[in-house]
Amino acid sequence: MKELIVDLAERSYPIYIGSGLLDSIAAYFDKHQISRISPLLVVTDAAVAPHHLDKVMAGLRHGGYKAEACVVPAGETSKSLAQLEGIVTAALEAGLDRKSAIIALGGGVVGDLAGFAAASFMRGIRFVQIPTTILAHDSSVGGKVAVNHPMAKNIIGAFHQPEMVLYDISTLLTLPVREVRAGLAEVIKHGLIWDESFVDWCDANAEKLLALDPEALEYALYQGCRVKAIVVSQDEREQDLRAILNLGHTIGHALEAVAGYGELLHGEAIAIGMVGAAKLAREFGYLEQIHDETKRLFEKFGLPVTIPPHLNTDKIMSAMMHDKKFMEGSMVYIVPKRIGEVEIRKDVKPEQVRAIVDQLKGGT
Repeated sequence: MKELIVDLAERSYPIYIGSGLLDSIAAYFDKHQISRISPLLVVTDAAVAPHHLDKVMAGLRHGGYKAEACVVPAGETSKSLAQLEGIVTAALEAGLDRKSAIIALGGGVVGDLAGFAAASFMRGIRFVQIPTTILAHDSSVGGKVAVNHPMAKNIIGAFHQPEMVLYDISTLLTLPVREVRAGLAEVIKHGLIWDESFVDWCDANAEKLLALDPEALEYALYQGCRVKAIVVSQDEREQDLRAILNLGHTIGHALEAVAGYGELLHGEAIAIGMVGAAKLAREFGYLEQIHDETKRLFEKFGLPVTIPPHLNTDKIMSAMMHDKKFMEGSMVYIVPKRIGEVEIRKDVKPEQVRAIVDQLKGGT
């Protein structure tokens, strides 16, 4: 088992990464002084529940915890105010109080949704992240919790740090191949923004990662979480540095919104967005090689690198205008200077991005 610390003074918390951690779930909860008197609510989705919910519930109850479960539909559309209301109803019915905790058992959708429920229930109670996807190695760390609006992704949310992240990589073995590929897009992103040598390692170990080789997977997730923990520890509320974690997300979030939060997985959308960011790098005088290497790498992992042609450019641009990263007539855009280093640009004009969107749709 590997352990990392997200260093946020009194809000610091550990990330535990390893196989079989759920076998000792009650011990981890006891270590972090989660109340055995106040009820717990485990939030998961319909895809994860058949694989992991019984084990989690049995482990908690066997350890003396009072736990109830709330199962939401699988998919990005569950990140909604309607599902949030359902979780709050379940919390009230289960008798949760200020000493209770909400447990997010699932991928990024469940983590964001359950985390926002924890942030808003009784103005904030404790919660625990138990990610069950590769993608969630990113979203489960850092305390960003939110739901979507039909016009914009993650526009209704809060910063609410978990008590811990319990990352049992054995849960990843049930993932469909498409979700594996999409999750690895976020892993690669952490290398692209911070660590060129890790990008090279991902390139060399693509076959092992796609096959879910345990040793390779544990190393990759540790490195991805390490970068996220370093950045969040320096800038919890995205006042400056943390924005670099949004590489590919400006276009990516817009694509998700226009496609209806279903056609493209999050990792697929941001892979396209990262290729777009690499195209934009050329506009600021950086090497063509950045684009070529970024595109090649995502193609190697079986990820999309072009925008589906039926998605309307005007709607994509409109969605970007509603993004949290649009300010004072310009877009805050993360642009790669080289593989492993990015810069925060606050001078990107919408017409520049529109040209990139047209290129991505044309495959150029």
